[in-house]
Amino acid sequence: MSRKYKIKDQQKLYFVTFSVINWIYVFIRNEYRNVLLESIKYCQKNKGLEVYAWCLMTSHIHMIIGSDGTNDLVGTVRDFKSFTSRSIRKLLENKNAVGESRREWMYWMMQMAGIKNSNNTDFQFWIQDSHPIVLDSSEIFKQKLTYIHQNPVEAGFVAEPQHWLYSSAVDYMTDQKGMLEIIII
Repeated sequence: MSRKYKIKDQQKLYFVTFSVINWIYVFIRNEYRNVLLESIKYCQKNKGLEVYAWCLMTSHIHMIIGSDGTNDLVGTVRDFKSFTSRSIRKLLENKNAVGESRREWMYWMMQMAGIKNSNNTDFQFWIQDSHPIVLDSSEIFKQKLTYIHQNPVEAGFVAEPQHWLYSSAVDYMTDQKGMLEIIII
């Protein structure tokens, strides 16, 4: 991983993307989305994770995040990715899972990725680099915020950003609250 893209300053906000290996469409099922959303909520409540914007797509999530200083952001991101990976692995290992025709294929793909990556032993869910970009100006913040919220529109899933359920666009563009607590600046 390039040294250019690291979380260095714990006081700054960062644009990050967490992507599933091989861009596998995991987050088309509620049980996997729920693992991700509940883990974010846990990190907000217990690890000081601050979420300013987010958008969950089929194979990745974009976020603007920071830390309230309770824990360092690097550790929170590491713990979040580790927990979600282990939790989704358990779901994939459940041979009695109903409604997941791709379970064995996804599990196999993640096993192969883990075996090929020297940082893992036998399983890899997330691409390791989250490519954090420091948001050190309001202009960059606005650009990334627009990018995040336009993602489902560009993918053709919705006509308007606020119509995508798995995003903070509803918080920014309406008087309604979305699925996650966010900080609007």
